[in-house]
Amino acid sequence: MTNLTFDEKGLIPVIVQHAMTREVLTLAYMNEEAYAKTVETGEVWFFSRSRQELWHKGETSGNTQKVVSIKTDCDSDALVVEVLPAGPACHTGEDTCFHKTVEKMDDTVGFNAISSLINVIEERQQSMPEGAYTTYLFEKGVDKICKKVGEEASEVIIASKNNDGEELKWEAADLLYHLLVLLQNQQVSFYDLLQVLQKRHEAKADKK
Repeated sequence: MTNLTFDEKGLIPVIVQHAMTREVLTLAYMNEEAYAKTVETGEVWFFSRSRQELWHKGETSGNTQKVVSIKTDCDSDALVVEVLPAGPACHTGEDTCFHKTVEKMDDTVGFNAISSLINVIEERQQSMPEGAYTTYLFEKGVDKICKKVGEEASEVIIASKNNDGEELKWEAADLLYHLLVLLQNQQVSFYDLLQVLQKRHEAKADKK
């Protein structure tokens, strides 16, 4: 075990972060046994301070968290565990326990917008609400979805050729939306796509 510094109660705080979106999912605690089990199994284990027992994340819900990496801070008294979650991190059903905005200091949009869109598309496929455009696409099937991807790609090209940045960003957003619908229709995770890009990046870095 890495020389970690546990507090007087034998615990160390753990920030759980989505390995792809970089979103903070949970703040919890581990003791030495929970840390050892996390390393051994490759899935997150915590120590519950309220129940005073070990806790395998997702054991009952199925929302396990596959560990990608474990990092410690400069004092070795706190951990960041990067994971690929199998479902929502929060017991409320939210993707992250940190879903309540207290203050919003600016209007910067990050990767969370894509993550939220992915969740909406998944929910639409499951519930198929009447009148929703995403429902319409899923009902029409892969041929219709592919046609829309092609159309939006053409619109992106036209906007680029016109040197129209305003039009380009809207058309690119439409293309991304339809691509996400296609991925969901084919049961291909967007995060798997990101992993492919990461592996290509790492392969190129190794050749330098």
